[in-house]
This record gives sequence, C-alpha cells and structure tokens, in this order.
Amino acid sequence: MQTFNFSPGPAMLPPEVIEQIKNDLPEWKWKGVPQGASVMEVSHRGKAFEELIDEAEQDLRDLLGIPSNYRVLFMQGGAWGQFACVPMNLLRANERAGYIVSGGWSKSAAEEGSKFGEVSILASSEDALFNLVPKLNYDVIENNKKNHKGDNSQGNSGTSYYYICSNETVYGNEVHTLPSKLDAPLVVDASSHFLSRRIDVASCGLIYAGAQKNVGPAGVTIVIVRDDLLDRAPKAIPAVWHYAHMAKHKSLFNTPPVFSIYVTALTLKWIKAQGGLPEMERRAIARSSMLYDALDGSKLFKAPVLIEDRSRMNVVFDSPSVEIDAAFVKFCEARGLMSLRGHRVRGGMRASLYNAMPVSGVEALLSAVREFEASHA
Repeated sequence: MQTFNFSPGPAMLPPEVIEQIKNDLPEWKWKGVPQGASVMEVSHRGKAFEELIDEAEQDLRDLLGIPSNYRVLFMQGGAWGQFACVPMNLLRANERAGYIVSGGWSKSAAEEGSKFGEVSILASSEDALFNLVPKLNYDVIENNKKNHKGDNSQGNSGTSYYYICSNETVYGNEVHTLPSKLDAPLVVDASSHFLSRRIDVASCGLIYAGAQKNVGPAGVTIVIVRDDLLDRAPKAIPAVWHYAHMAKHKSLFNTPPVFSIYVTALTLKWIKAQGGLPEMERRAIARSSMLYDALDGSKLFKAPVLIEDRSRMNVVFDSPSVEIDAAFVKFCEARGLMSLRGHRVRGGMRASLYNAMPVSGVEALLSAVREFEASHA
C-alpha cells in the first residue's frame, strides 16, 4: 500500500531528493569529488559547502527573480525566530509596525513584535474565525499616520513596516495578491506557500520562509531582505539575529544547519528541473481545485474558507462532529493517508498539498472521501 503524507510540516520531500540524500549519507561526493565524510559531517568552512550554499542562493535568485539589491540569508530559529527578528531589526524608535492578522501565526507575530515596540493591528479576521483574509482599509492607515505622535522630522510616515502572513497554515487561507500602495516596507511570512507560486520580490522589503513546507527539512529559515533595510538594526542585537551581520558573513557567521541547507539546495534544483515556479503553481492549482471541488459537492464535509481566500497549500475542512472527524482520520490512516488531523487549535481536518505531493495522493484522498461519505452521510 502506497502512503501519502499530508503533514503541514515538516512535510514530504520529492522522492528524487530522498534518493540523492540516501546516496550522499555514507560519503558526500560534491560534483563527483569525495569529501571523506557523510554529508552530515562536512565542515561549513570547507570549500564544497561554501560552493553549495552559493549555488543554493543562485538557484533561489533564479526561481524568484530576486533583484540584485536584496540579500539572501540562511538563518535558524524558524518563523518564531523571525517573529522577533523582524521587529528587532526593522522597528525604529518612535515608530510603529502595522500588522494584518489573518490567523494564529500573524497574531503570534504581532504579539511577539509588541515586545520590541508599538504594534498596530490594521485588520483582523479573528471575529470570522479566520475563514477569510481581512481587507486592508487604507483609511485606517491614513488615520494611524495622522494620530501617530512619533518623530516625523525625517519625513517618515510613523510606520516602520507592514506585516502579513501570506498563507495561514492552521486556518487554510492565502493572500493571493499582496497589498500595494503602502508607505513603508512590506514584510511577508511566506513560509507555507514559498516557491509554490511566483511572487514580486521587489514589492516587498523582506520575505522569510521556514524551509520545512516546500523547500526542505526543518532547521533552516530563508530570509530575503532589501539592502536599504540592513542598516536599521541597533548594534545591541545579538549577532546571529542581526540581518546586516549575517549578510556580511554570507550566513556563515556561526555553524549553520548544514544538512538542512544541503537538502534545501537539492530541492531547489528539483523545482528548477520540474519547470520552476510556473509549473509549481500550475500543479498547486490543479491539486487544490480537485479537493475543493469534491468538498463543495460533499453532503458530509465542508470547506469553510471564503472561496477567493482559500489556500492552495493547506485545505481545511470539517464534518458535522468531532466524532466523525476522528473516525475519518482513522479511516484515512488505514488507507495510507497520513497526518490529516487538523491543528489542535482549530480541529477538523487539514490536507497539506505542498510541492512534493503528487496528484495521485489527492486522488487517493478523494476516493477515501467518497467511500467514507457513502457510509456516513
């Protein structure tokens, strides 16, 4: 029986990447040259790893079309680390940060940011149970600017940055069009849809993503930051969280997560070989549409997220009761469909359809939905 892993992260990797990892575990042969050690044992100061991380950065630049005035950093600490790292580096004294809260992760980011300065919640969909992406009211932004008593002597708007989570993993909503007409840099937590679609990097000040959804295993967080933002950080920030310091040392200031970066490098090459982001986006639309169509036609299951805000990566759905939810998850596990239980905060079910998920996995889930519904509806 073939199994399919619908985990929200750490998520499944492409089979081709897994095979390459197996080959490199006994001894890593970088470009055919034996390193005398497993890929998990090589030094991050060695020539081979330095070349690998450089290639990974270039592949990422190629895929996303990253402009030359942006730095690419490979950091640690995951999204939670960036919840603090962003305000530590970017939130200037006497200014605020504006957050759009569309789910638990953006809410947590705002709470973490408030430890470092003033945070303003510009829009929230919590009252709607995060079943939609809140619309940004530009009148609210204007009013905040007028009411802000910060130092505008440098011509600043009083806002250091605006923040969104462009895909909320727990609640299954996705920002398909980034906010525009902003008077300060946009910071995007793109963790859950990173490299599943094209994104206009130049419209953002900073983009970050944990690798463990679409790009690799847990342990490495990719940060893409515009050059002019590097000088904002106070000197008192710890060096490993200081964007400018990490950029200066090309992400090699301290020992990086070598194995995680290696797997990420393999996955980036796999994405390029598949046809890049246009192909990843085509597959994402195809997979998610298949599942949403089935749920919308179901008499037992419902997908609650507003249609235009539905995530292509994390499809959340519910049955009429927690008992039926549990029975369906158990039913799927017996058929090799794993990790479909919803997040403990939200409940229900969640099918994560990241880049490595084949269409056959979605087809197997649809078959389970139909079979289960026939005996429970």
